[in-house]
Amino acid sequence: CPVLFQMSVSQPPSGRGVPCLRCRGNCTGFEPHSWRKICKSCKCSQEDHSLSSDVEDDRKIGRLLSDSRYATLTARVKGGDGLRIYKRNRMIITNPIVSRKDPTFDTITYEWAPPGLTQKLAMQYMELIPKEMQPVAGTEGACYRRRQLVRQLPLYDQDPSQCRGLAEGELQLMEDFVKKYKAEALGVGEVALPGQGGGGKEEGKPQDGSIAAGKAPESNGALEPTPGIYRCETCKQAVPGDCPVVYADRAGYSRLWHPACFVCCRCAQPLVDLIYFWRSGAAWCGRHYCESLRPRCAGCDEIIFSEDYQQAEGLAWHKKHFACLECETLLTGKPFTLDDTGLLCLTCSKSKRL
Repeated sequence: CPVLFQMSVSQPPSGRGVPCLRCRGNCTGFEPHSWRKICKSCKCSQEDHSLSSDVEDDRKIGRLLSDSRYATLTARVKGGDGLRIYKRNRMIITNPIVSRKDPTFDTITYEWAPPGLTQKLAMQYMELIPKEMQPVAGTEGACYRRRQLVRQLPLYDQDPSQCRGLAEGELQLMEDFVKKYKAEALGVGEVALPGQGGGGKEEGKPQDGSIAAGKAPESNGALEPTPGIYRCETCKQAVPGDCPVVYADRAGYSRLWHPACFVCCRCAQPLVDLIYFWRSGAAWCGRHYCESLRPRCAGCDEIIFSEDYQQAEGLAWHKKHFACLECETLLTGKPFTLDDTGLLCLTCSKSKRL
């Protein structure tokens, strides 16, 4: 709906009062913290409050894919000053219900489906995904997808205007970081039958040396699918020639994955909407790819671009965010406790144990 696309594209709404999915009735509703990505009321994360809307998610992915070789998956926003929005492929399946009375129809809407496929192949792909992860509207699978979009692709990993931890002079460092990963790592998986990845689907993509170098000529669709010859990169099991698989163009078309095996090499979670980052011969989700290059602040959850930051027990913090979760006292040079609940000063730690 173009009218929705004309909404403000700067700060997302605060989402005040949105109930917590984790706490259920115990949280009084989302109360935004000034710099932490949590609810002040219950201390749960933003993703636990499901704050974003479909339009905001599509806008975020549109921004991520724009200025990359995947810009063809985005569309220009009407009146949006050149901003682009994700052309998310939805799939609606209508099945007639046979009865003695008037015929009725059972309609199933998938909030996302791989683009460019016949409905039969798209349905085959969906059946190879665990049922609780299939993004059927109104189900747990659709909620799972939305949470993964927030978790794997944080807005503040790509948009400096959403960051609270950037110091003066670090804006350019972040812009260069984002530009570099879009050019060298960002990818969107392609679903096809074994041996048919990349075949005749290069229209609209810039034909530069980096893409050509990533393809294996002997396996870009010229070979006929032969049962038993194709093996999944993750599980190493043979892939039947009539089952859809996922290709990652940055990996070259000699590699392929079962749909359920196309996961982040760090967290082993399925890559939401097949968006991956390629590094060291493996696919990563956006969150863990960024963390593989720069530390992430355990306080504000943003990437740290300063070389001067606080470290403790394998975690990192911006100096200004090394603070007690309860009273916000800065803890540099002071005693503290650190556990699953977070960083606490000794006073707050004792009061929590009482």
